[in-house]
Amino acid sequence: MAERSFKNEVEKLRLGAGEEFHGEGILAVTKALLQSGVSYVAGYQGAPISHLMDVLTDANDILEELGAHFEHSASEATAAATLAASVNYPLRGAITFKSTVGTNVASDALANLSSGGVTGGALIIVGEDYGEGSSIMQERSHAFAMKSQIWLLDPRPNLTSIVNAVEQGFELSEASNTPVMLELRIRACHVHGRFIAKDNVRPAFTLKDALENPVRDVSRIVLPPASFVHEQEKITKRWPAAVKFIEERQLNEFFADGAQDFGLVLQGGLYNTVINALVLLGLSDAFGNSKIPLYVMNVTYPVVDSEIDRFCSGKRAILMIEEGQPDYIEQNLHALLRRAGIPTTLHGKDMLPMAGEYTAAAMLKGILRFVQQYAPQLIDQTALPIAARPVTAGSKPFPVPVIDQEVHARPPSFCTGCPERPIFTALKLVERELGTHHVSSDIGCHLFSILPPFNLGATTMGYGLGAAGAAAFNTRETSKRAISFMGDGGFWHNGLTSGVGNAVFNKSDNLLVIVDNNYSAATGGQDLLSSRGANPLRVTQVPIENAVRGVGVKWVRKITNTYKLEDLRDSMREALTTTESGPKVIIAQSECMLNKQRREKPLVRKALKSGERVVRERFGVDSDTCTGDHSCIRLSGCPSLTIKPNPDPLRKDPVVTVQNSCVGCGLCGEVAHAAVLCPSFYRAATISNPTRFDRLRDRVRRTVIGFLQDRIERRLAGIESIH
Repeated sequence: MAERSFKNEVEKLRLGAGEEFHGEGILAVTKALLQSGVSYVAGYQGAPISHLMDVLTDANDILEELGAHFEHSASEATAAATLAASVNYPLRGAITFKSTVGTNVASDALANLSSGGVTGGALIIVGEDYGEGSSIMQERSHAFAMKSQIWLLDPRPNLTSIVNAVEQGFELSEASNTPVMLELRIRACHVHGRFIAKDNVRPAFTLKDALENPVRDVSRIVLPPASFVHEQEKITKRWPAAVKFIEERQLNEFFADGAQDFGLVLQGGLYNTVINALVLLGLSDAFGNSKIPLYVMNVTYPVVDSEIDRFCSGKRAILMIEEGQPDYIEQNLHALLRRAGIPTTLHGKDMLPMAGEYTAAAMLKGILRFVQQYAPQLIDQTALPIAARPVTAGSKPFPVPVIDQEVHARPPSFCTGCPERPIFTALKLVERELGTHHVSSDIGCHLFSILPPFNLGATTMGYGLGAAGAAAFNTRETSKRAISFMGDGGFWHNGLTSGVGNAVFNKSDNLLVIVDNNYSAATGGQDLLSSRGANPLRVTQVPIENAVRGVGVKWVRKITNTYKLEDLRDSMREALTTTESGPKVIIAQSECMLNKQRREKPLVRKALKSGERVVRERFGVDSDTCTGDHSCIRLSGCPSLTIKPNPDPLRKDPVVTVQNSCVGCGLCGEVAHAAVLCPSFYRAATISNPTRFDRLRDRVRRTVIGFLQDRIERRLAGIESIH
């Protein structure tokens, strides 16, 4: 169950020639694929292109009508290998995944694909996850494109440019027999706009045609001596063909050329931010009518020498705006200018940050510095934005306090009611008895365990590599065992072979905890082989336990309700102390609470609207009983647990309280019981649209409780009268 449905939006994909398409970037990409006559699409979800996979899933009927095949790949490597269909046949294929981690996983298949070359257009749509909003290491796709000589597109972030990039990407691939990589930054994925649609195209050559008329060309297979020829083909045939296509189709764009004797060269994806900075400096209007020449590289690899020569000739200086490091394009331009004998001064990382996201403020300062050096008369110093004003002695760049001096850090954490939280609570309880352990973490929601309040986890090496990250800690010199974690998504992606199979093969004695929450939850709630719900397009309900035992694990425990803290604690204690040899695997199962709420809340709203009886469970804390120890918060970390002033004037410590965001998972009460904490937690049921019996029962309870309370009051009054 994906976090968002596009069932309604995908109907826009049926728009025909001349009609105006309104929508989001990822919908525009899908429409462009259909307009291009794509034969097959594959991919693996991950930010910022997870929703592209969700759109394709919801649009599967439309794809099938056009004879196009779509599938969720087991990994990025699987998706990349799918492009093999375009090697020998004129089939247009597209794949998508998160970069750079997805590109790393797919690197073997992509390297072989780019070596042998393609016949049909092969498009690799990567979500360029670089910058402050990223959850991965800070790297760029550019290096991989250069390494394997895959042409790299970075279109201006508006729908027309994105659609053109998809369509022209296929054509460029076919013209140069080379796969093409299209990078989409997060803003491009989610930008809204419009473009004039074309008719969807059914492939002229179909998958059926390929299967019924198989073709084999040994020269396209990467084996010596063909592989040596491939390298020469890249340089002598494919590269020149690509450059010719880029020039003739004018994929790169020139704006206001000749307006000044200096200019800006920029990656296409940075265009909107550059224009915004120029607007703030009074050097452009909001429609992109710049007063400074711009050369926009919608194709960032290969660099077209003739266009660089044309733009730089006769200019005193240019500023290369290239986000991230290393400065690949800037170095390339330095070489081109010197080789051509063009005396233009090239600036780049000397005026802009060497690393990090080029935010509006960073871009503003860099461009201002460049323009002030070569044409200070163009800048109105009295109208500079606050962020661009120089900081003088005694002045502050911003009139507001620095936020980190006013607001406490708030690390990301598990959702309210997350079934993964009790797993790490159980481990903390076990470590109270057995001491701390080395913990190898993995990619997924469970990685939040490395942060407060759990502070568990020493390393994470990649998706599904949690168990492999602990492989070296397999020694007979100690009885202490390493612990590793892996999600169900990581398990099916990579972990079954690299983690579990490897542990069996090498007779590991360590513990692996597989966190099974029914979905690929961290990427948006997509289904997996082990998902419990029925999926009309995919096979689900394949038990992880069967797969684990199938590769040879003997010691397996399955916990089907992770909120039962004692069961988890006891299983972990047993795994860490048993004398049985071989890898120990605990499968901790409970449905992702976020997806559960997405499914159940609409049903509850519908029931309430129709007047049906609805019971909602939640937990609370008795302020009179709470001691203010707060161990419950430290051991569970639930966002619905917080503190409030102590109602007892004789006690100063604040007491725990449960906010209304509580979903009634019961973990806080389980923690109090399993950790032998205070008995201050209670469970309550809120009933909407109560029945007559509910109302009668409530009146009886109130009467009995009121009578008992009156007795206490009378006794207290009698005691006071004696004194």
